[in-house]
Amino acid sequence: MYNNPYMAFQLTHMEGRKLLNTEVAISFVKDTFVQELKNKLNLIPISSPLVVLDGTGLNDDLNGIERPVSFPIKSLNEKRAVVVHSLAKWKRVRLKELEMLPGEGIVTDMKALRPDEDYTPIHSIYVDQWDWEKVIGKEQRNLVLLKDTVLNIYDSLRFTELQVERKYPQIKAILPETITFISSEELLQKYPNLSAKERENAITKEHGAVFLYGIGGALSNGVAHDGRAADYDD
Repeated sequence: MYNNPYMAFQLTHMEGRKLLNTEVAISFVKDTFVQELKNKLNLIPISSPLVVLDGTGLNDDLNGIERPVSFPIKSLNEKRAVVVHSLAKWKRVRLKELEMLPGEGIVTDMKALRPDEDYTPIHSIYVDQWDWEKVIGKEQRNLVLLKDTVLNIYDSLRFTELQVERKYPQIKAILPETITFISSEELLQKYPNLSAKERENAITKEHGAVFLYGIGGALSNGVAHDGRAADYDD
């Protein structure tokens, strides 16, 4: 079959169209979700940097051990720039620069490189993710607002999934109607003989969609559930 040049072209063309259809579907998912997210959380879309100058404190240090990609800039007297890990710190500076008010926020399609990331089905050294931040008052920094925000994000996810099923009937929506909230300590008590990741898997298999909070501090077994940013998370 592949000895026939015309047939080979036809197969390549079919594969190309399949790939194109996949790209169209991905674009549909991204456009639908970000529009819902903007509406639910009152966010304004903005552009964001791929690199920042080293030593400015704008790059996210993640757990404090990951090494960013860096390079010198000729036109800036060889000052070094670093490819962002994430925009956690940059977004907060940008909120102030844009003079955003409480209840207002920003969202961007962030691109980043994390060369020390472990490869898994959900992780890569290349990061393409939505990154958002909004201004809140000190009195709003509580679990009530956190949960309300999560519900709005989850509603955006479910709406997107249902729209995908409507447009592509072969893809069935699987998310439950509601998301389950649980603290890392409660999760430990529920599955005391499992590791942190095993506990995450177990609770998600049980409920389908779970939001886990309080993951950075030491639990009753003396171990934190997971690592957090070394210099700004509490």
